[in-house]
Amino acid sequence: MKLICIGRNYTAHIEELENQKPTDPVVFLKPDTSILLKKQPFFIPEFSDDVHHEVELLVKINKVGKYIDKKFAHKYYDEVGLGIDFTARDLQADLKAKGLPWEKAKAFDGAAVIGKWLPKSKFQDINNINFSLKRNDEVVQSGNTQLMLWKVDELIEYVSKYFTLKIGDIIFTGTPAGVGKVFANDQLQGFIEDEELFSIKVK
Repeated sequence: MKLICIGRNYTAHIEELENQKPTDPVVFLKPDTSILLKKQPFFIPEFSDDVHHEVELLVKINKVGKYIDKKFAHKYYDEVGLGIDFTARDLQADLKAKGLPWEKAKAFDGAAVIGKWLPKSKFQDINNINFSLKRNDEVVQSGNTQLMLWKVDELIEYVSKYFTLKIGDIIFTGTPAGVGKVFANDQLQGFIEDEELFSIKVK
């Protein structure tokens, strides 16, 4: 399985990092080794002094597809979830300045938190879901899927032009504003609406 991640999908987040607004979705991959194991803490890697949390809505692909039309994309997932795309921001900035890929900053071991899954049928509109991240009981990120530049079904259409989507693949749909540095002993909790989908300790 693969983790397909979308960057710069919320205008406020683009602005806070002073990035340019893309004309197409920004896509990168994480390997399955980047998934943080259940009930394990997140360990800040020794190669970074500035690891940031990025909370994101996730969708899990439930059947194989290629060149999926947007109008049929809803048939390719029936669960949504929440996760964190941990980013070594200092390393990413250095790589970007050199015109190099981001993988070392985004795809290291433990850099992908995947919370529990909820049935898509639980929501009236996939494009109107509230989600948030608390750090030490304080809300630090909050978003709503209606604010995405590219909605979930549009993302599935776009990425399936380049990658065959397989059962179990997960799409990280982008992070809203409010990303920030994590510190040892932080507690991070992720919510869709008022339901907690993950809680992890930072070490």
